[in-house]
Amino acid sequence: MSRRLCRFVGIVVVAVAVGWVAGEAVAAPYSALVMEVESDRVLYERNADEIRHPASLTKMMTLYLVFEALVQGRISLYDTFYASSYAASRSPSRIGLRPGDPLTVEEGILALVTCSANDAAATLGEGLAGSEPAFAAMMTRKARELGMSQTVFRNASGLPDPEQVTTARDMYRLGKALLKHFPQYYPYFSTSRFQYRGRSFHNHNHLLENYYGADGIKTGFVNASGFNLVASARRNGIRLVGVVFGGNSSFRRDAHMRDILDDGFAQIEGRESSVRFAGFDQGYVPRLLIRPGESRVSAVPKKARRAAAGKTNGHRARVVAARPSPGTQKGMSTHAKRKPVEAKSLPARLRSSRTSVKFRR
Repeated sequence: MSRRLCRFVGIVVVAVAVGWVAGEAVAAPYSALVMEVESDRVLYERNADEIRHPASLTKMMTLYLVFEALVQGRISLYDTFYASSYAASRSPSRIGLRPGDPLTVEEGILALVTCSANDAAATLGEGLAGSEPAFAAMMTRKARELGMSQTVFRNASGLPDPEQVTTARDMYRLGKALLKHFPQYYPYFSTSRFQYRGRSFHNHNHLLENYYGADGIKTGFVNASGFNLVASARRNGIRLVGVVFGGNSSFRRDAHMRDILDDGFAQIEGRESSVRFAGFDQGYVPRLLIRPGESRVSAVPKKARRAAAGKTNGHRARVVAARPSPGTQKGMSTHAKRKPVEAKSLPARLRSSRTSVKFRR
């Protein structure tokens, strides 16, 4: 390798490392929405019905199904699931589960709401449905019940899958459903940190620390989606839920969320709306993202299809259709150790045998 090439490679490596440390990424397609929960009044909207990848916002649905199982008495907070080799192999973020490691339901909830642990998400999904694909099918069915018509789930964590899609409006519907359907469990989302096996994990949602009234909900990031956030804030009895997709850094995403929430509260108080654009707004629609039930080829513009057809030298191009939803729900795993279901509401401070929880007040 020449000296000049070595120098170039070194520059590239340093540049990538600096970008990673700074939390920067190439901006993904932008969309955003702010609504008042009680009236469903739209206070800010940009591309709210365009298809996006949910990333770790997916875990909001994972938690919805966990909370539903708790309410129905199918599990308790103290039931224990055991990590499979598959779950333990999920890429970071993670809490470091190894195959066979125990995880209580409460520990799994806290791992998802704070450090967005993918190994814990897969363990919960497998524990509830027997396998992650079966759990993803449950997630998609529940999405339809909640009116999330543009959402498809393929895993419990939000790790990249080209067919796992949603919209800002669908994520608002899910955030509202968590607030309305499970008020006894919603305080988990404001957990600042929890301890697991001697390690302390802090909440990735920094609006909890620096935005008045914020009490949840979930952050997310994959390269295809950029930095995402669903945030809830309550002031003077008014609750807003905001959704942002496509940030090129967690800092800019959070700053934009603060701006549009501030503008929403100002409108509630009768002040004029102030149109605010994100510094990372690219102003385009991602045409290769596929809506549920749509084939891949129909998502591509006609000009692009004609251009691609012209390069096939007379051979018909192969069209890959979107995969249908997985099959029916499998039974709940028998790996759970059952204890009597707790019927009481959660206290302000929660503890389990391996979990130390500190709620923000």
